[in-house]
Amino acid sequence: MEKKYELIIKYIEKLVASNQLKQGQRLPTIRTLAIKYKCNKSTVIRAYKELELNHKIYAIPKSGYYLVEKNELNKDEIEAIDFSEVLPESKLLPYKEFNHCINRAVELYKNNLFSYSHAQGLKSLRKVLVNHFSEYQIFTSEENVFITAGAQQALSILSKMPFPNGKKNILVEQPTYSLMHELVEINGDRLVGIKRDYNGIDLKELDRIFKHGNIKFFYTIPRMHNPLGTDYSEKEKKRIVELAEKYDVYIVEDDYLADIDTNKKVLPTYYYDTSERVIYVKSFSKAFMPGIRIGAVVIHEKLKKEFLKHKKLYDLNTSVLAQGALEIFINSGMYKNHIKKAQLEYRKKMDSLRQCLKGLNKNGIEFFVPPTGFFIWIKLPKKVNMTILIKRLEERKVYIASGEKFFIKNNSNENSFRICISKLTKDEIRIGIQILFEEIFRFKIE
Repeated sequence: MEKKYELIIKYIEKLVASNQLKQGQRLPTIRTLAIKYKCNKSTVIRAYKELELNHKIYAIPKSGYYLVEKNELNKDEIEAIDFSEVLPESKLLPYKEFNHCINRAVELYKNNLFSYSHAQGLKSLRKVLVNHFSEYQIFTSEENVFITAGAQQALSILSKMPFPNGKKNILVEQPTYSLMHELVEINGDRLVGIKRDYNGIDLKELDRIFKHGNIKFFYTIPRMHNPLGTDYSEKEKKRIVELAEKYDVYIVEDDYLADIDTNKKVLPTYYYDTSERVIYVKSFSKAFMPGIRIGAVVIHEKLKKEFLKHKKLYDLNTSVLAQGALEIFINSGMYKNHIKKAQLEYRKKMDSLRQCLKGLNKNGIEFFVPPTGFFIWIKLPKKVNMTILIKRLEERKVYIASGEKFFIKNNSNENSFRICISKLTKDEIRIGIQILFEEIFRFKIE
């Protein structure tokens, strides 16, 4: 038997489906529904909170609840669908909550806002992050945590600074995060590539490269890989760490989307490190708020002095206001609540994408749809001309990221591209995929 709050939710959804309740309109008052369903006001509030959690309604204090859900869109109503941009959907950004934290940070840190603070980062934030990281099986101390202006700054410093092993080359997965290529090349270091696909990497090839390749560090994205969307197995992560120790190579683990991973059994590569080989890099931009530009790095003793020296050359300190606000946001429990919403939403988006792809003719087309995350990587038959495909899609206002940019010097023999679903609605995903495959099949794939 359905509970009354579930009946109320169904009633509101029925009003929306029949167009009796339209976007921006006020919902029935709590009192009205309490009388209608002969229940307590708390039952109605529970139903409304559930709808609010799913971003279907929003509350205005002292005014009531209003509808935000739109009826299903069609192709003519969509202005542009950008599968190339890596940003959270705007409705997932916690503007109000974080604004409160910024105001509180101004009060708490007003004496530090107009002077320099320590380049390593606010001690209070580093303490908070030690507890935060422990939830992800990253066990460290505040002395080993460094705050940076986004994960990008951390990767740039690590690329540029010398390492105790005295080696020069940087190994990257192929394909991988495109800006990592540019960071390494602008610093004058040599990039070495190792193939990664839906099945992972060849560990024998990794052994050979570590042994003979003069590798300073191996930059890797073990989970929710950009652009593949895949994870390494626990066996692969353990073996990578073993080989790093054997050949005196460091590992830079970019765990930029750890927050939205709902599989708690997945452990970071850092967890398996017993010889201080793994440097853990964390972003608070992708799953949280892009504009905050806060990243964190967990660094072992041998690298701390050199990292801090380079950090001071980049900036004397990362924004105290942003650091203070993030500290309050995590400490208050707001961050955890936000991440729960984000986890639910990104899983729904990926489920929606999976459904869109389910009934399509996939002859000669390869892809992997992960349980959650931002990305999927699509490989096409050679007869599909990527340049023409991208041009035709742009004419229909659909944008994708060509696979070439994720390879060293755009040197790829794959006919592939990446799509990112993070900022798109389910309607936009559905319409975008429909247009995308219409254009692919214009090449008469058999």
